Amino acid sequence: MSTARTDIEQVELANTAFYEAMERGDFEEMSRLWLDEEISCVHPGWPVLAGRGEVLRSYALIMANTDYIQFFLTDVKVNVGADTAIVTCTENILSGGPAEDGNELGPLVGQLVVATNVFRRTPEGWKLWSHHGSPVLTESDEDEPDEDEPA
Repeated sequence: MSTARTDIEQVELANTAFYEAMERGDFEEMSRLWLDEEISCVHPGWPVLAGRGEVLRSYALIMANTDYIQFFLTDVKVNVGADTAIVTCTENILSGGPAEDGNELGPLVGQLVVATNVFRRTPEGWKLWSHHGSPVLTESDEDEPDEDEPA
């Protein structure tokens, strides 16, 4: 097997570990997946977060306020060049919070996000350098012209 294929497989595993840590709410694992150096993150609708402290605090906040989250990744593409790798994918997200009446999970909400994850090779393996997620806007009834308005 060629080294390039091995790198692609290793990056795919690192990318999968990122999403699995989110699903489990495993902050310790999430922390291990990121570089110790200057990192950045853009969550959908958020400003750019820079630095390990800001980025990891954002994940702690998301995990603390999300009772259930599951990612179904589609359109995954991995490109490796020397010690940097870029993964693009569509995150098909299913999430939910607590129900208003207490013990059970509230309604589940689906969302589509396109993401770019940038990894850098380290002696400990591939680590996240940057994550950028942008919501996929879908057409709604509001986008269609009113019957009274000319098309």
